[in-house]
Amino acid sequence: MHPEVTGFAGERVLVTGATGFTGRVLVHRLLTTGARVRAIVRSPARLPDGLRDAVEVYQGNVYDPEVVRASMPGIRYVFHLAACYRNAGAADDEYEKVHVVSTRLLAEAARQQPDFRRFVHVSTVGVHGHVATGLADETAPFQPGDIYQETKLAGEQWVRSWAAQTELPLTVVRPAAILGPGDRRLLKLFKFARRGVFPLLDGHNTRYHLIHVKDLVSCILLCARHPAARGEVYICGNTEPTDVVSMLTQIGTLLGRRVRFVSLPSAPLFLLADGVEWISKRLGIEPILYRRRLAFFTKDRAFDTRKVREHLGFSPRFTNETGIADTVQGYLKAGWL
Repeated sequence: MHPEVTGFAGERVLVTGATGFTGRVLVHRLLTTGARVRAIVRSPARLPDGLRDAVEVYQGNVYDPEVVRASMPGIRYVFHLAACYRNAGAADDEYEKVHVVSTRLLAEAARQQPDFRRFVHVSTVGVHGHVATGLADETAPFQPGDIYQETKLAGEQWVRSWAAQTELPLTVVRPAAILGPGDRRLLKLFKFARRGVFPLLDGHNTRYHLIHVKDLVSCILLCARHPAARGEVYICGNTEPTDVVSMLTQIGTLLGRRVRFVSLPSAPLFLLADGVEWISKRLGIEPILYRRRLAFFTKDRAFDTRKVREHLGFSPRFTNETGIADTVQGYLKAGWL
């Protein structure tokens, strides 16, 4: 048992983003520790049956001042995971509300709670953008590439500055790419392996950094409890990065397929994606092809994750290989592959 799963028994904790992939796993883990979990959710029906009756639900938007105010009394830990994740139907101001306005409201309300222990703000490694050479660490320059990353960065920078001024006990976690059974963000990548062919834009073998959702949740909980984590920022990722060719080759092997890699020019595909996205946004539907997803295959994201290991003693249980294998098994069980 990880040491971070102790110490929450009887504690009131607030989770945002509880209906998301990571949020559901975090809520379940907190409940197993005996924590008294509250969650701000737009739709309680999106909580799994096993969690719905065990969680004190506050229905509404995470950026609604009244909802935040009602959910906060007696809270000692806030886990802020809520995100507007590249939703085609979302206006730019929705990203601003979810990533910046909600952060301000939650932090200000948490600061007013007696004996408040820790505000864990979950950001993203995407704030660093393309890592052209070497491995980026927590001090690497910021270069967000889209509205999602820009507003996530704005929310993170605001809360770090405000916490320093007000002594709010804060820790920021920047997760690498999250995978595990139930994840849908990387599902398309796994489906390419099943088809047996994968396009490399301009022949580029993208470097990438992974973290299994169970390991990420362990890291988040450790950041909430560890004294040394206060005021710190941690990139949470596996010990080593990987690359798209290695990932797809392993996935193909697990599925009994040999994956062929085909180099395609990126420029015409980006133009096509722009057109598809423009039309989809006006129709209010999710685009089947869009620029940010294509950019995934042209930008490297590989990180030096020593800080969280050396500061907090965090060690991922899943390697790149075992995390991918666990995800494949989960997809097969769900009938998604």
